[in-house]
Amino acid sequence: MMTNLSSDVIKVLQGKTLATAESCTGGGIGTALTAVPGSSAVYKGGIISYTNWVKEKLLGVPAEMLERNGAVSEPVARAMAEGARRQLKADIAVSATGLAGPGGDEYGNPVGTVFIGYADVNKSFANEYHFIGDREEVRNQAIQAVLQIVLQENK
Repeated sequence: MMTNLSSDVIKVLQGKTLATAESCTGGGIGTALTAVPGSSAVYKGGIISYTNWVKEKLLGVPAEMLERNGAVSEPVARAMAEGARRQLKADIAVSATGLAGPGGDEYGNPVGTVFIGYADVNKSFANEYHFIGDREEVRNQAIQAVLQIVLQENK
């Protein structure tokens, strides 16, 4: 399933470039994309921003935004995607930040809460998801949702 979805993303993005900013998925989006032969024509790379320090220093997410909203939030997911697009000079970037478990966060987000960001030359946005399952299941559902967003936005 994931390989088919990744293949579809690579096909639809021919002639464009894609970058990723991953927190809760820990490189899983990049892994899914690079499993596809020929993905290097589209996928430029990603930044695994597991800590707020990396979100701030490498992706340019403002410290005040992280403090005010928490890392697991709509504005941070959007800023992560915008930062990855800018830093990796890609046409499109996606991000994932969330809670795969075992616990929630101090902002009241329960396990399974994931925000997925998207940025291209014309727009940027982030959507909130609530996935169910253990840590691996939440991460896999997030990866799948990211790939589906890329497809939807680039049909």
